[in-house]
Amino acid sequence: MNQLRTSGEPILKARGLCKTFGGIKAVKDISFDLMPGEILGLIGPNGAGKTTCFNLITGFYEPSAGSVFYQGKDVTGQKPFTVAQQGIVRSFQKTNILKGLSVFENVLTGHYLEARQSLFDTFFPRAHVRKTEKAVRDSAASIIETMGLSRRMNAPAYLLSCGELRLLEVAVALAAKPKVLMLDEPAAGLNSQEAQNFGTVLKQLRQEHVQSILIVEHNMGLVMKTCDRIVVMNFGEKLAEGTPAEIQSNRQVIEAYLGKAAA
Repeated sequence: MNQLRTSGEPILKARGLCKTFGGIKAVKDISFDLMPGEILGLIGPNGAGKTTCFNLITGFYEPSAGSVFYQGKDVTGQKPFTVAQQGIVRSFQKTNILKGLSVFENVLTGHYLEARQSLFDTFFPRAHVRKTEKAVRDSAASIIETMGLSRRMNAPAYLLSCGELRLLEVAVALAAKPKVLMLDEPAAGLNSQEAQNFGTVLKQLRQEHVQSILIVEHNMGLVMKTCDRIVVMNFGEKLAEGTPAEIQSNRQVIEAYLGKAAA
């Protein structure tokens, strides 16, 4: 079993989240917990409201109702950069990789919060600036090694395969030093072997680099083998919640995906 024992209070809590767009209820009264040390999957058919839920948690949308709590603090409706500064960092369905930069340069850009400095220090770097720059470069190299991209470190991003690009996207997110890593469709375009390798990397990240991971994903093989628990959405509502085994045998979930009850 891939489940990791978790304890204590949830690191992230969604309570009664709702979002309405022009009279259409995209998210309806969603509540769930993300525990420290956990990989939680958020799944559902297309249009179920999963990405909207991500946007509500990370401040890209303001909820019509409900609250988000991070480490016990109400962060509902805070700006995305404020949420990221506190430790919740997300990826996007569409890549945010700078294709003209190398793998190393892309990961360096992800350290912007840590490496921010004045214009004077940029042109006349003092000792503490040089020390920070070394720490940032060492961190970038370490992250790239963790993601298995060391041999591609100096390659421009436009030369990477689809699988390598997905790994680089996570590397850039890790550079912001998140406690909670939120991944939106990270396995899109990956073949079965690449997806399996990606799941192995996520488990390693959960143990060594981030406290918890929340993942929206359509690749059910990856979800079932990687996640400790799964929340299923359908038509904006929470349909089910449980372990992978419980979700796989849930008749309501089977109906939502297949359009009919299990035989």
